[in-house]
Amino acid sequence: MSDPLPFEPDRFRTSAAHYRAGRPPYPPTLIRRVAERVGLGDAHRVLDLGCGPGPLAIGFAYFAGSVLGLDPEPGMLAIATEAARGLAPNVSFCQGSSYDLDPALGSFHLVTMGRSFHWMDRAETLRRLDAMIAPDGAVALFHGGHLDVPENGWTGEWRAITDRYAVDDPLHAQRRAGTWIRHEAFLLASAFCRLERLSLVTRQEITIDSLRERALSMSSLSRARLGKRTETLSQELAAFFARAAPSGTVSEVLEWSALIARRA
Repeated sequence: MSDPLPFEPDRFRTSAAHYRAGRPPYPPTLIRRVAERVGLGDAHRVLDLGCGPGPLAIGFAYFAGSVLGLDPEPGMLAIATEAARGLAPNVSFCQGSSYDLDPALGSFHLVTMGRSFHWMDRAETLRRLDAMIAPDGAVALFHGGHLDVPENGWTGEWRAITDRYAVDDPLHAQRRAGTWIRHEAFLLASAFCRLERLSLVTRQEITIDSLRERALSMSSLSRARLGKRTETLSQELAAFFARAAPSGTVSEVLEWSALIARRA
């Protein structure tokens, strides 16, 4: 198996403020389908590991007795706490990471991860979760990506621009070195080796301002890493969209998936 990425607890320190404005939210329909598929109910607890600003933690709060969101970045937790205020009183947030997983946190019926598993020591994380997830419980990995359809034609140049600014980030390079092992391999080698995938396709109009926020929400493009180059990146993206999207919006077609893993 591939080596885990080095743990940098403050990697998203300057990205947190851009997350909610830039990242498209997980579809509520997909969250509901996962909750139904794993039999989530009022008697169950959910752990959202690497919760970021809390979209999955808040989404699953409507289907569970309680949800705990865990993230190493205080800025993310502050945003998540504010977002949950008045919406999800059964959600709490705590600073920590996969390296802090311990049975002392209690037992969970479901552990969710929204595009966070790749930052962890994946084999060790699953080993620890085996002692924390109920016998009939599950892990659910959420992901979203652009489909190869004409409406997403703008994404090629978008990626070329953002990749050019991220190329000197060692962690970015490690994930794209051609030796990266898919999550499924780690799951199949763990106690959670019974896999199924749920998916959903969505279309939305998104503003170019939101796409700028999305770029700055990426840790490899954060202000902390790029410094003065942040404004250069913003200007280059603005010039591209002035040509590609003079109306100020683009259409975006995304395929969302939830990879559910249970014990055999």
